[in-house]
Amino acid sequence: MKPRALVMMVALAGLAAGPVTAAPLRVLSLDQCADQYVLALAPDAELALSPRADDPDSRLREAARGRRQVRPTLEAAIAFQPDVVVRYWGGEPRLLAALERRGVQVLLIDDATDMAGVQTTIRTVSAGLGHADRGEALIRHMDAQLATVSPPSGSRPGALYLTAGGFTAGRETLVGAILVAAGFANLAVSPGFAPVSVERIALNRPARFVLGFFDQIRADWRGPGRHPVVRRAAAGRVAARLPATVLSCPAWFAADAAALLAHAP
Repeated sequence: MKPRALVMMVALAGLAAGPVTAAPLRVLSLDQCADQYVLALAPDAELALSPRADDPDSRLREAARGRRQVRPTLEAAIAFQPDVVVRYWGGEPRLLAALERRGVQVLLIDDATDMAGVQTTIRTVSAGLGHADRGEALIRHMDAQLATVSPPSGSRPGALYLTAGGFTAGRETLVGAILVAAGFANLAVSPGFAPVSVERIALNRPARFVLGFFDQIRADWRGPGRHPVVRRAAAGRVAARLPATVLSCPAWFAADAAALLAHAP
């Protein structure tokens, strides 16, 4: 064997025997809520985010800028070849089924209705992404935020949550849990989300309003929540205006929303 060839073989053998660097985890996010989870829990992974990752109502939009964004389709998923997929509502069921058939791990974000449910989801998703420690850090952040909220000494003041689209949130919703955590009594007593008519507000004006999603100027511009009658009814009675960034996903920033509401001037 020629000396040059022998040297080449030795060099290649040394490379083969050297340490192998594991490829980063490839994570596909199917919607804006999932974007928040993967950006917070696996920022060092190879991420493919949803097209809404850097929209104005995305909590971590600054961290999303410059990242790859893909449509939640089977073709895009096959091209990206993810190890893990995270989903709240995005993507069709057949997409998830096809991914699972290919051995891809699918992590689902539950539609939590209270703070404990959010923390359960954080633990599930963070463990699935291999970063349980980061999940626990987010949970500690939630606990710290909620600890700043002092429970009322007497009866709770009543407040009606209202969106620009004219909807409210009652029992068994995360928004309802935010109101209670902030020390308010929810004036929407029925479970779930429901429309609120302009006439109802005019005839039975709530003592306080908690406005949600009104910062999205182009959203529901002609919605009932922006009606002049509602605007007059809410004048001087708005306890807080909660931005879309803390309301659009059942995540750790629900505790931020509660603290923001409790400490609003």
